[in-house]
Amino acid sequence: MKQMRLGVFEVAGPQVGGTLSWPHPRSDSLRFHELDHWIRIAQLLDTAGFDFLFFADGYGFPAIDGDLPDLAARSGINFPALDPALIIPTLAHLTERLGFVVTSSTGLDHPVQTARRFATLDHLTGGRIGWNIVTGASQDTVAKLFGHAEMTQHDARYDQADEYVDLALTLWEGCWEDDALVGDKTSGVFADPDKLHRIEYEGNHFSSSGYFTVDPSPQRTPVLFQAGTSARGRAYAARNAECVFVQGTTVEQTRANVADIRARAAENGRDPQGIRVMVGVTITVAATHDEAVALRAEFDALQSDEVVAVLYAGNTGIDLLALNPDLPLTQLQDGAGPAGQMGQSNIDRFLGKGGRPAPTVREILDQLRGRGTRGFQVVGSPTEVADQLELLMDETDLDGFLLEPIFDPADLEDFAALVVPELRRRGRMPAAPTTGTLREQLGGTGDPHLAVDHPGAAFRVAPAGHVQRAR
Repeated sequence: MKQMRLGVFEVAGPQVGGTLSWPHPRSDSLRFHELDHWIRIAQLLDTAGFDFLFFADGYGFPAIDGDLPDLAARSGINFPALDPALIIPTLAHLTERLGFVVTSSTGLDHPVQTARRFATLDHLTGGRIGWNIVTGASQDTVAKLFGHAEMTQHDARYDQADEYVDLALTLWEGCWEDDALVGDKTSGVFADPDKLHRIEYEGNHFSSSGYFTVDPSPQRTPVLFQAGTSARGRAYAARNAECVFVQGTTVEQTRANVADIRARAAENGRDPQGIRVMVGVTITVAATHDEAVALRAEFDALQSDEVVAVLYAGNTGIDLLALNPDLPLTQLQDGAGPAGQMGQSNIDRFLGKGGRPAPTVREILDQLRGRGTRGFQVVGSPTEVADQLELLMDETDLDGFLLEPIFDPADLEDFAALVVPELRRRGRMPAAPTTGTLREQLGGTGDPHLAVDHPGAAFRVAPAGHVQRAR
């Protein structure tokens, strides 16, 4: 029986998923500025047996016609947000086994900066860090925020990101041999210079010459996550990622995306079952079905077309309320608006596929109300929730789920108290939480890609999470 991997999707902001929830009495997310709020969540997940706490992050903000909509500020829709990487060392210090995944874009810092940051985090967390690789959500606003005239085109961003990850891997894996760090007080030798290798990297987008200044951390390379369901995003994930977070709202769509990622991984010479594929799920659980339905109704009552439109514009650059509600998104191809280079997955999903007609803008608004960028919606008693999660895994070949709470952290407390014991009873979760590095806990054999013509190719990340010489 396949074990269910569990993470929690968070942002260091007032609410998750671009929906409206912070004003509700069950929500404590207005305390997102406070360390105690995140410590409470991390310790809850650590004890309950979750694998990791995942922080989405970015510099962007929702924009319509290039400016922040009033509703985004008034209602806290994907605005504002803190830098979550800065709180992770504290959370790691106060937990025993929980992993931490944080988003970092390949479109801003140089790979050397990113490699140094994650190597430091891997040291400070004892090997419990993962990197969620993004090429630039809300990139139009980010480009202008950083003084650039326009964003790089969608597929070109992935071409650049391939090279970005290759250089980061070369730095992590190729500079220090396993026993280069000596640290011998008697001899006074800190590092063996013969076991340090100068990096000379010259690519189309990035170059680097010199030595990586962080000695090998417990994992050397953080666990590589990637989120994105566009065709180019799936190809990128199959080449680079160890854990993939796919957008999924139907069993058929999710099954197809999972199968495609695994097939592409095999084409890249990787073990297709070694990649952990997960989907977002919003769970409302209570002791009885009727109580769960009532809780969900309280959340749904807070949502509106305007909330949906602000979120969708921030993710895709498209203002749904400015379009003809009786026509599908294909009206944009007739000059009615931007073609969309951001959030490509959230554009593609509404274009109609497999002989199905594309939904109208009105239907899109209705579908996204209360959902936002969230994935599957599950409401019910503990046994009903466990049944639905098992069915989703069995029907799609998923490895697990990222919980996307609506009332935070109350939803997580309910899941830990009501659903986790049921999943353990069914054998879907270990009787006792597992320990080790994040790579070990996820149990994958993803083996981060390292191009054979790079200096770092002399080293490989083994499934157990340590680095060994390639044979």
